[in-house]
Amino acid sequence: MALKRQWREFIFVLAVLFCLTALIATASKAGSENQFALSPGMPAQNPTRPRTVTTSSGRVPDLGPGASLHGKQLFPPDNPWNQDISSMPVDPNSANLIKSMGPNDVLHPDFGTTWQGRPNGIPYIVVAGTQPLVPINFGSYGGESDPGPYPVPRNAPIEGGPDSGTDSDRHVLVIDRDHWKLYEMFSARPVNNGASWVVGSGAVFDLNSNALRPAGWTSADAAGLPIFPGLVRYDEVFEQREIKHALRFTVPRTRRAYIYPARHYASGDTDPNLPPMGMRVRLKTSFDISKYEPPIQVILRALKKYGMFVADNGGGWFLSGAPDPRWSNDQLGMLKTVKGSDFEVVRMDMR
Repeated sequence: MALKRQWREFIFVLAVLFCLTALIATASKAGSENQFALSPGMPAQNPTRPRTVTTSSGRVPDLGPGASLHGKQLFPPDNPWNQDISSMPVDPNSANLIKSMGPNDVLHPDFGTTWQGRPNGIPYIVVAGTQPLVPINFGSYGGESDPGPYPVPRNAPIEGGPDSGTDSDRHVLVIDRDHWKLYEMFSARPVNNGASWVVGSGAVFDLNSNALRPAGWTSADAAGLPIFPGLVRYDEVFEQREIKHALRFTVPRTRRAYIYPARHYASGDTDPNLPPMGMRVRLKTSFDISKYEPPIQVILRALKKYGMFVADNGGGWFLSGAPDPRWSNDQLGMLKTVKGSDFEVVRMDMR
């Protein structure tokens, strides 16, 4: 009798434990299913899932002279260089400004394969974050330059070639792909085969930042802007088939003024009909690009959407780009059918 009573009590305990286990499992499942439940009256929302943030292309830039960036964006998306200005108002003085720059002059591609036996354009080189730093000694604009050392390799290409003289600005542009920084030098000359460099001016840009240079400071460019973001590059035209930033151009005469995002002027002329440094023009929406070959359409679409900045004194309507032996000079020559009158000035009090 006692044995039967003990057996019944044992079965009762097992049943209670089974029920408790079932209740705990049910509560756990309900809690899991309702972890995103909201307070009464709040709209329902989908559960938040982790994001994966990558570069615009997901690929690492290549190394070397004229290397492909594989679509990696320079500067943050809201940087002026990356700003879509296609719908911004036209400047009230646009007609006079275009007139001073030459409405009948043509757009000139200041880049290509070679010119007079030298690479045609402003070259650049991409280096790794382990690239050794070398001393930089400054000349004329040392007081407005970012101090060295810079990661400049011995084989860094020089605008106009290593033997170029005063007919070239001798720019050297270096992109550190791992630290994502841009180093630019003007009038650069290597010493002891590149063990150090003597330069007219130098500037360093953090490509993850929108920071500007100090007001009134030049850079390796007269306007105090970076040069590299404004170049037409072969990898964007033929690999990406899209240019997603503004470009850079020069004009013979500028005003003694600069506007955002430029930081420096290079003129003593105060004529209000002359363009200030940093002025932005765009190709008119009405300009028909359908008759041009696809690579040229890539450039023209960028000029409509992002425009181009006045960055230096130089040839009239000279559009800057990087040299590359794969360019077709004949194809680039099609740009010369675009006239100054096909452009308009973006209103200068807009950001």
